Amino acid sequence: LRMEAILEEPKYECLLFDLDDTLYPFSVDINLSCRKNIQDYMRHHLQIEESQIAEMCLDLYKEYGTTMAGLKALGYEFDNDEFHANVHGTLPYHNLRPDPVLRTLLLSIPQRKIVFTNSDKAHAEEALRRLGLQGCFDGVICFETLNPCNGLSESQNCMLSNDEPSADFVDLKESDGFRPKSPILCKPSIEAMEAVIRIANVDPNKTIFFDDSTRNIASGKAAGFHTVIVGRSTLVPGADHALESIHNIREALPEIWDCQDRSESDVVLASSTVGTAVVA
Repeated sequence: LRMEAILEEPKYECLLFDLDDTLYPFSVDINLSCRKNIQDYMRHHLQIEESQIAEMCLDLYKEYGTTMAGLKALGYEFDNDEFHANVHGTLPYHNLRPDPVLRTLLLSIPQRKIVFTNSDKAHAEEALRRLGLQGCFDGVICFETLNPCNGLSESQNCMLSNDEPSADFVDLKESDGFRPKSPILCKPSIEAMEAVIRIANVDPNKTIFFDDSTRNIASGKAAGFHTVIVGRSTLVPGADHALESIHNIREALPEIWDCQDRSESDVVLASSTVGTAVVA
């Protein structure tokens, strides 16, 4: 019996984690500051009428996944790096504190772990550094990974592969009206999910996708992932599990550790209930 358990194929092979408002709580206020910076950029750099900006932001975010993708779809021309520098340059990163409990939890997970974010590489690196999560992930799939025409060489790129996805964005919602496609590929488009499957070379049926966005979860489920909505105590359409906090992974999904020797994992995973973490 013991031998059969060891030889049994693991249920999961990879875990995909959203970054913002997933690996840290919404209450950190990075999201709100980012929104304000986007609106400032639209006002000062794109000369969009101030009275239109807030509603326009919301509409583009809903329609295209990010305001940036929507602006590009509408034909606004701006440098991607300049946009990200303006939007992320003054974020209150000091609000992000090291999370040793999450670090220990992540390091105890035997499967591959990949960050999957719409944000750019610089923001992802800074946020992970502030959270003390460097070295916890096998790769980061970010804006530059999904949109390699941004001018980065392969060595500068974020992720494991140079497999270039299609840059077309197709909205998940059915619509009677014509909506221009964005040259930016991002969540929640099904194309972004399919690109991640190719780039990370994962089997979606053996992959768990963690995200705080209900739209991203619905799209992830459509792509075949096991899905976990983070930051909520109740399920949303397309979600297999709901976590109030990313710290609750072990309680909700103990089967992640099934392929690991129990005696080894129990020691490491005690960090779920202990405030200080010792990383082996």
